[in-house]
Amino acid sequence: MEILGASLRICVDDIDTAIPFYERLAGGRAQRFDRGGVQVAAVGSFLLMSGPEAELEILRRVTATIAVEDVEEAHRLLTDLGARVLAGPVPTPAGRNLLAMHPDGSVFEYVDQRG
Repeated sequence: MEILGASLRICVDDIDTAIPFYERLAGGRAQRFDRGGVQVAAVGSFLLMSGPEAELEILRRVTATIAVEDVEEAHRLLTDLGARVLAGPVPTPAGRNLLAMHPDGSVFEYVDQRG
């Protein structure tokens, strides 16, 4: 499994206020979408999230989002290494994802851009 990149997950109170700062910092434009009642903006390596506290509480448990070539391959490797897949693989607006808890207890989201 090749890791293509990682995004830092940041929960913010007001996504509209936060976006200009991160656009200037990362030198790019935000790509915005909604998911499950949460507003999300991807800006460079940052993934900004804003929404109901109950949703954000769950999202804060995920350490980072890891981009991979193929989520199915990640699923097989993670399972072989003793990780526990918590959810997925499931389709997303941009491809597929899964949530996995590593043996040390940390939780990561793995995503690909396959349909």
